[in-house]
Amino acid sequence: MFSFKRFSILMLTAFFAVSAFAQSQNNEMSIEASYLQQTLENMIIRESARADSRESKLIALEYIDSAIENGNTSAEVKQALEYLSMEGRRSVARENGRVVNNFPDVRRQAAKYLGKFGGEEGKNALIQICQIENEPMVLQEAIKSLGDIGINENNETISNIVWVVNKFDRLNPDNLLAIATIDAFEKIAKANNGLNSTDAIQLLVRISEGYYVTPVKERARQLLADLRSYGTGS
Repeated sequence: MFSFKRFSILMLTAFFAVSAFAQSQNNEMSIEASYLQQTLENMIIRESARADSRESKLIALEYIDSAIENGNTSAEVKQALEYLSMEGRRSVARENGRVVNNFPDVRRQAAKYLGKFGGEEGKNALIQICQIENEPMVLQEAIKSLGDIGINENNETISNIVWVVNKFDRLNPDNLLAIATIDAFEKIAKANNGLNSTDAIQLLVRISEGYYVTPVKERARQLLADLRSYGTGS
């Protein structure tokens, strides 16, 4: 049987062969070689992401990280990230009634790299995570990435972050989720010359007075004070 492992080895061999060829041309890669290298990279990412095992999906994420660092933000990379970010949530595989593809660590890494992918597409994918995810570790990373991207048109990003934290705050306040939110709000404020969301201010006040550890509450109070310098959101 033609295994995924064997396929990966073949793809890696081809990938490095193209890289070696490119370097032999005095590091001036031709358009054709560059296109071939990205095509092979995208193929490895796609097939690794769609494989069954958790390990293969983590391999895909390593390639995705490298691809983004090298400027490859193709549709294939985006689609693989979106697929991995919903693995076990929107795309569910079952055996004997048991979910066999619930990999929160995979979804968490995908959320992180969506922040590096950036732009409107990255933001939209992260908002989908906020709406469907139930694992705090994944949501923390999604919120961090939304802060890194900084897009907040019509307070869409802020509203989704507030919704996530409110859901946990009522039942089981999560300190890590709260600090991720505070950091994201700070970054979004810097990117948009302040915050004009009443919901965001109310949430920060609630965190500063709620059942959180003292450093988290102090961090929320500090951000509330800092926001006044923008002349908005006060």
